[in-house]
Amino acid sequence: MSTIKTAKMSNFRWVICALLFIATTVNYLDRQVLSLTWKDFISPEFHWTDNDYGTITGWFSIFYAIANLFAGKFIDWMGTKKGYLIAIGVWSTGAVLHACCGEVAMWIEGYPNIEALRLVQAGSDAAVAISTVSVYLFLSCRLILAVGEAGNFPAAIKVTAEYFPKKDRAFATSIFNSGASIGALAAPATIPLIARALGWEMAFVIIGVLGYIWMGFWVLLYDKPAKNKHVNEAELAYIEQDDKEADPKEEAEKEDSEQPTIGFLKCFTFRQTWSFITGKFLTDGVWWFFLFWAPAYFSDQYGYASDSPQAIALIFTLYAIVTVLSIFGGYLPTYFVDKLGMNPYLGRMRAMLIFACFPLLGLLAQPMGQISPWWPAIIIGLLGAGHQAWSANLYSTIGDMFPKSTIATITGIGAMAGGVGSFLINKGSGLLFTYAENKGDAFSFMGFDGKPAGYMIVFCICAVAYLIGWCIMKMLVPKYKPIVVE
Repeated sequence: MSTIKTAKMSNFRWVICALLFIATTVNYLDRQVLSLTWKDFISPEFHWTDNDYGTITGWFSIFYAIANLFAGKFIDWMGTKKGYLIAIGVWSTGAVLHACCGEVAMWIEGYPNIEALRLVQAGSDAAVAISTVSVYLFLSCRLILAVGEAGNFPAAIKVTAEYFPKKDRAFATSIFNSGASIGALAAPATIPLIARALGWEMAFVIIGVLGYIWMGFWVLLYDKPAKNKHVNEAELAYIEQDDKEADPKEEAEKEDSEQPTIGFLKCFTFRQTWSFITGKFLTDGVWWFFLFWAPAYFSDQYGYASDSPQAIALIFTLYAIVTVLSIFGGYLPTYFVDKLGMNPYLGRMRAMLIFACFPLLGLLAQPMGQISPWWPAIIIGLLGAGHQAWSANLYSTIGDMFPKSTIATITGIGAMAGGVGSFLINKGSGLLFTYAENKGDAFSFMGFDGKPAGYMIVFCICAVAYLIGWCIMKMLVPKYKPIVVE
């Protein structure tokens, strides 16, 4: 093994990693602006119902899922510098364009100002026309946002492979990926306050502009390591150490990468593919539901506007629990494999069964909420932590069962299935909440009436989705059975 003098080594790779972290944080913030502003700021202007919001969030899930199928190939084709610039430029533009929806809606419908939109009688034909036009305008912006955001993770993973040796990549990836959690914590503490002080339009503009600022730093600081003036020879040698230290494990990985891939349609002939599809379809929507509806839930059920100190504290606590506890989700399978001698797939499935039990706590969220709103915040946080741990292990089952040459294809198929599931639960929830609110006391479920009954129904669905998914996955693939490409 070659000796590298780390004392004289530059550490510019960590600057690049910091840029990836910031991009991921901005990615999450841009996605969350709508969920934190629609209920208390946007809806009164455009006369949205829960069904209207469900349409927007549902179709965003579909847009994002489809875009993920092509994002990786686009980044490979354009290269990391141009590809990442285009991706964040597109999603930042999509974010900023949300701010124009009000002006365009007024122009289309012929109203002189926002106040005139607000004064339209709720439920009238004019109000329906305003809501319909505005929903389509926001959907157009969400499409642009989804297409751009789909490029973030493929680009960040590719940059990590360029700037870090294999032994450091997992650590670097965990650092930039934590941007999602930081964004989750920062969003409720900043976005509603911006909307209250400057208007909801400026919340989209300010968060969107962060992406353009990032682009300037990316242009100035990024280049391939061998060409980057900030990377000295010692650091370049460290980064490229894998190229100079071939070992049997690396050769085996190289052989794996040269395996023939499985055709797209052929993938659907394997039970292992349908196992992954099932896991994604039944559970991705649960995460997206709480991501998009939690602020509205605390507003509807407890009267806490999204810019109130109570709502900010509740949402922050929820995501703090998710952030801290989900970190430990990846360690449980390791314990089962190293300490109990299970094969990786069996250990992973055992861990996933445990994580599938966490969402059962969701059955208590609505009843416990009658005592204090802090109970639903804590329970949803635990449910979210269970989901993140489940999801990390679910992705790993692909590597357990499929050759490396097919992992990207199966991941894309699963993302599509997850997008469809997310569409169904978000759109279905919007329809249900609007219907339940209109019915009032005439709509009941498990001791709750009206919209609270609607939330209770969705919580029950979310609670059992993981166990149902695990059981179907276990029936499809009862034991470890990897796919071998002939």
